[in-house]
Amino acid sequence: MQANPGNAIGVFDSGVGGLTVVRALMERLPFEDIIYFGDTARVPYGVKSVETISHYTREIAEFLLQKQVKLLIIACNTMAAVASQVVKDLSPVPVLDVIDAGALGAIAATSRRQVGIIGTPTTINSNAYARAIHQYEPDVRIFSQACPLFVPLVEEGWLDHPVTRLTAQEYLKPVLAQDIDTMVLGCTHYPLLKPLLQEVAGSGVKLVDSAEAMAEETAALLAELNLANPQRSQPDYQFYVTDVPLRFQTIGERFLGRTLSNVHVVKW
Repeated sequence: MQANPGNAIGVFDSGVGGLTVVRALMERLPFEDIIYFGDTARVPYGVKSVETISHYTREIAEFLLQKQVKLLIIACNTMAAVASQVVKDLSPVPVLDVIDAGALGAIAATSRRQVGIIGTPTTINSNAYARAIHQYEPDVRIFSQACPLFVPLVEEGWLDHPVTRLTAQEYLKPVLAQDIDTMVLGCTHYPLLKPLLQEVAGSGVKLVDSAEAMAEETAALLAELNLANPQRSQPDYQFYVTDVPLRFQTIGERFLGRTLSNVHVVKW
């Protein structure tokens, strides 16, 4: 399938977290059409087996490819850690993922080669960020920390809450003790905590927002492959989900930073 510059960018995630990537793409590439897929019926992926995650990831990638997307973006760290190769093997169009984008962002940001990674337990245990960073820069020292409570706190809307601040102080303590100069926000929920995390980490630590890093990498790839949309018209945004949970609209709009419309429910 030959990618057409006028076609949409396909972005997918296990739930709503990938909407932070969509938001960054909207801001960085304001003329690109975007089709988003969130597997809201089967989230969370982090507790599932590698085989199951790979199977679900393949299903979603095939769905988006049928929509004639020109590029696939894996906006879920768990999917990227476990199944990015599955998507690359399957896709006739370019595939980007948040882990690779975050790794490149960390390398660009670090001055002393001391990098902290925070993420969900599945992402941290997969060691995917460390592998991705060392693939480019083997001498970078990496200190990882799982932060399982951040996702429910973000979804609760407690972005600047005393409980969230105390939680962040506890989680970041061991990483900050390693004198890091850069910290990767290795989960698509975490950009919403960026102001609080920056306060806790201090001004001497650069935060790498994997959503922003993803938007930059996407812009560079579209330019390189001459796939940027030549039209300068109002973009079309479509959202596909597998279930509409009670709080989906509220959480989704918080992540997206705007009204969430054009939502379609897909039944497998």
